[in-house]
Amino acid sequence: MPQKLPFQAVLFDCDGVLVDSEQITSGVLREMLHELGWQISAAECFTRFVGRSLKDEFGVIEQYTGVRVGPAWLAGFRRRRDLALAARLEEIPGAGAAVRRLTASFAGNVACASGADRAKVEMQLARVGLLDVFAGKIYSGEEMPRSKPAPDVYLAAAAGLGADPARCAVIEDTVSGTRAGVAAGATVFGYCPPDSPAHSSPERLVEAGAASIFTSMSDLPALLSSVPSGPR
Repeated sequence: MPQKLPFQAVLFDCDGVLVDSEQITSGVLREMLHELGWQISAAECFTRFVGRSLKDEFGVIEQYTGVRVGPAWLAGFRRRRDLALAARLEEIPGAGAAVRRLTASFAGNVACASGADRAKVEMQLARVGLLDVFAGKIYSGEEMPRSKPAPDVYLAAAAGLGADPARCAVIEDTVSGTRAGVAAGATVFGYCPPDSPAHSSPERLVEAGAASIFTSMSDLPALLSSVPSGPR
């Protein structure tokens, strides 16, 4: 008999979970904030902005720079970001193999639910060879009424797969994303490789509601087959 899995579906964040993009994107943002006069550190830039929709942070940028940025500035950021990603983006080690194994185990009931804009998500998944796996199952927080840490994108992904959010496993690496998954009623698994400056710490992920922390993508398939479902 086939194994009875504890979850109905697996919902993956993209940046920092499937692709190693956070330091690249944060670096471009930091350069542009420096150009506006905000000499923000790499650590503060990561803490303030990673895992959040940049268009929701315009007020913070104005507060620290005195400059009211808008759609034109955001479009410029995205152009520079995408050029940097196209040149340097790599897969999170083991992510592709784990995703394909879980796709088979869950009969295709996997989705990518990111806070980023759809063009970025699709470009990144294509670059690491995962666009075919998630075709038709990509959800962007930019297209939702609210982005992370609100649960909208995870609720949309669960609905799109016909899954009960309370029986979904969410794979996240940031505090805001973890809060989004928890708010959706899902069980959140926090990915945090050892000594990584580009991921939230295990302590912060647990504080945000992650039910379990793992350090290697190769461990994820076995972890999801053995952990009881249900929100923390």
